[in-house]
Amino acid sequence: MNSPFRTVSRLALTAVLAASVVVAAPPPAAAQGGESLIRDTEIEEILHKDADPILRAANIDPKTVQIVLIGSKELNAFAAPRVMGVNTGLIVETKTPNELQGVMAHETGHLAAGHSARSGEMNAAGMKPFLLTMGLGLLAALAGSPEAAAGLAGSASYFGTLGAIGYSREQESRADQAGATLLDKAGLSGRGLADFFDNFRYQEVFDEARRYQYFRTHPISSERIEALRDRVAKQPNYNKVDAPEALAEHAIMKAKLDGFINPQVAITKYDEKAKDYPSRYARAIAYYQLKEPDKALKLIDALLEEQPNNPYLYELKGQILFEFGRTAEAEAPQRRSVALKPEAPLLHVNLGQTLIALDDKNKVFEGVSELKKSLITEDDNAEAWRLLAEAYDKLGQDGLARLATAEYNFNVGDMRQARVFALRAREMLGKGTPEWRRATDIVLVAQPTREEQRALGREGSLAVNLR
Repeated sequence: MNSPFRTVSRLALTAVLAASVVVAAPPPAAAQGGESLIRDTEIEEILHKDADPILRAANIDPKTVQIVLIGSKELNAFAAPRVMGVNTGLIVETKTPNELQGVMAHETGHLAAGHSARSGEMNAAGMKPFLLTMGLGLLAALAGSPEAAAGLAGSASYFGTLGAIGYSREQESRADQAGATLLDKAGLSGRGLADFFDNFRYQEVFDEARRYQYFRTHPISSERIEALRDRVAKQPNYNKVDAPEALAEHAIMKAKLDGFINPQVAITKYDEKAKDYPSRYARAIAYYQLKEPDKALKLIDALLEEQPNNPYLYELKGQILFEFGRTAEAEAPQRRSVALKPEAPLLHVNLGQTLIALDDKNKVFEGVSELKKSLITEDDNAEAWRLLAEAYDKLGQDGLARLATAEYNFNVGDMRQARVFALRAREMLGKGTPEWRRATDIVLVAQPTREEQRALGREGSLAVNLR
């Protein structure tokens, strides 16, 4: 699912990135914190299929909502204006798509019931999350391999704010009722909503410190569960079951997360003799994470014989080859993934990264083109800007390299470095060109000093850009 956000984010995130000539990598603070914002095209697409009918029932355009996938074993989820977030830990605990939809409906119910006063706190902490992108490489970081990740972002204040958010029992009941209404309006069963909370009824007897985070902020009670069950059981769609396609996608999503996050567990959980797709997919990913690429590639090639048009298998194959130093071999499967799903910006970033890593100037130029394609859809993709800076540096285009680095810093919230590199870019770019004007825009919004404002005013840039 492509990001609906088009404006440049200004979050003060800490990024774990590979160093380049122009961009330096700060320490892996996010990885140390145990929570991260991650991207994966396949999983985001599945989550949107689950969430979109509910959002439409709430009269919310799904295209305006960013799905936030949070890498954490904690059970948690939230909804706020233009954002819906789900922890990986919650996803793997849901037994069916309908249970996950129930949680999404409940969170949307909070929003619909006007419980978003908390959104002020969220915005103060940088609510609009910027997600660094590299799909499978990002998920690798969750398995304890940050060196294998193409990008990772985290914000202590952001996650701290989410942890501090809570609702009253009255608000919980109201959100239950609103969620049940939304599910039925969307033509979905409310059974999963009741089942999910019933599965964790035992949390009610735990003291606060021992509960999952979700049930610390969303107080649970047997009375509430029974009232919810009574309500949804009377709805017309209560006995409607998940479609086979939805069940299959849910199993694939959980298998993928298991393979990346718990590879040692996945190897034993998914029997090597199993013939079903999710089991073999999980094992391929687990072998990749356990640094056994040949075993992983053997499984992936077998899966590709059965599903020759699956872009995510080609994405995974390309990612493994790239990360294990077989860059030239990675190009073909990544090209295939893009050809099969050209609307997915993360796949263009993957291909772009590989092309600029090859010792071929024409490939680097092509890599620049792929990265630009991704930025048409997600112009606040910091990882794409970082790679673009690396590519321009290889091509000797110093002004564009520094402009791309300014864009990268702007998108991870480092206003000082954004301004510094934008000023350097202005010195190297032709005055009055679109690139020069963009560098000037970045300087103007990146908290310029008074002297810098005076200098811009003297040359006339301040007046021009403020009109």
